[in-house]
Amino acid sequence: MIDNKVEILLVEDNPHDAEMTIRALRRVNLANKLIHVKDGAEALDFIFSKGVYSERNVDDKPKVILLDIKMPKVDGIEVLRQLKSDEKTRSIPVVIMTSSKEEQDIITSYDIGVNSYVVKPVDFEGFAKAVSQLGYYWLITNQSTQ
Repeated sequence: MIDNKVEILLVEDNPHDAEMTIRALRRVNLANKLIHVKDGAEALDFIFSKGVYSERNVDDKPKVILLDIKMPKVDGIEVLRQLKSDEKTRSIPVVIMTSSKEEQDIITSYDIGVNSYVVKPVDFEGFAKAVSQLGYYWLITNQSTQ
């Protein structure tokens, strides 16, 4: 059974990037209530309590979703589109964390309703700092209805 108090949903298909994100959040004690899913289809199942997550209470929403764009099965743009088009999930903050600097990805993400778009730094220290700052902001500083 999934802990009902998930704070961070990490949607990342690259195991190296996922591990770096989790390590960076652990360094600042923000990874205790983190769930990592490996693609957009699994993310949608988790968020909408379907498939292997059907027993999860759909009303227990994460405080923030860290979402990659380029993923197999369902890409991050489609995950974002489904989240922001559903009244029950529209208010969940979504931060796109991607290596894509493509202007169209940025424009599309903001048009759909992303809360923040972050291009992943290449080096670990830069990456760790960016992830830590995101974690602090969305989990501690930001006031939400979640």
